[in-house]
Amino acid sequence: MQGQKGGLGVTGTDIAAVIVAARLQAGRVLVIDLCARDGAELPAFEAGAHIDVEIEPGLVRQYSLCSDPAERGHYRIAVLRARPSRGGSETLHARFAAGQEIRVGAPRNLFPLAPGAGPVLLMAGGIGITPLLAMAHVLHRRGQPFTLHYCIRSAGDAAFTADIATLPFGHRVQIHASDKAGRFDAAGALAANPGAQVYSCGPQGFMDHIETSARALGFAPAALHREAFGSASASPHAGADGGFEVVLARSGGRSVQVPPGTSIVGALAQAGISVETVCQQGICGTCLCTVLEGTPDHRDSFLSAEEQAANDQIALCCSRATSARLVLDL
Repeated sequence: MQGQKGGLGVTGTDIAAVIVAARLQAGRVLVIDLCARDGAELPAFEAGAHIDVEIEPGLVRQYSLCSDPAERGHYRIAVLRARPSRGGSETLHARFAAGQEIRVGAPRNLFPLAPGAGPVLLMAGGIGITPLLAMAHVLHRRGQPFTLHYCIRSAGDAAFTADIATLPFGHRVQIHASDKAGRFDAAGALAANPGAQVYSCGPQGFMDHIETSARALGFAPAALHREAFGSASASPHAGADGGFEVVLARSGGRSVQVPPGTSIVGALAQAGISVETVCQQGICGTCLCTVLEGTPDHRDSFLSAEEQAANDQIALCCSRATSARLVLDL
């Protein structure tokens, strides 16, 4: 899948939008409502979807949609002010306000609800609440049994609490503050819901804890779903962080060296070769490229395990090589 020129994301479809409300919650979470600048209905989206947001020219970030997918008049996102920030959240918090016009990409979903009518466990760590709120709207409307566990460090860190209290499924949301109750008892919540589909979103350690607990209780891998906020951790391959060569098959076999500490995209840019990227974290798939020879060291969160095992595609923004040379269809 290759990105479309001129678009924010892989769809190549941009939406001219305007911020209609921006309010700070829990000290560090900016909740933003936006609508189409021309007042038209926004493109439909499924629970779990995200949009690309252009924060400034050349700076694009992805944020989960947390509004009810049945509501086509506006989108809602929530942005945690990161510490430290890579530039996106800091700039957005400082500059985004009601009345501002922005560009966003059409919704894309890498974290969909699985089909079926059985019980569902939604497990959120901090800002990971965002896509799970959209899922809760859908599950409630279906009449499907679910519980949403919202885990935060302290009550003051919890965004959306006032909203949750007014929602028709508010009684299905359990808020866990670790400063008062200790670490969330994931095993207990899972054991009480055998056979449930489990969706987790939040920091990597939180999602790892959910998955490890679920597997220990016998949950099938197919029942475990997680959202990714960043690229996969580095591969354990020996020497994987060393330099390697990429050969560009469609550019006359041109060779570019990728030194340690430099991404393939970065090395190509230094050689005057531009590759379209959006997330630069291995999440969106915009920079996927076909591998003709060599073995990638996959560090993305976009390709499935099966697709990674095929070794015929690579996310140029974050992945590397376990072989000395990669031949790419570029």
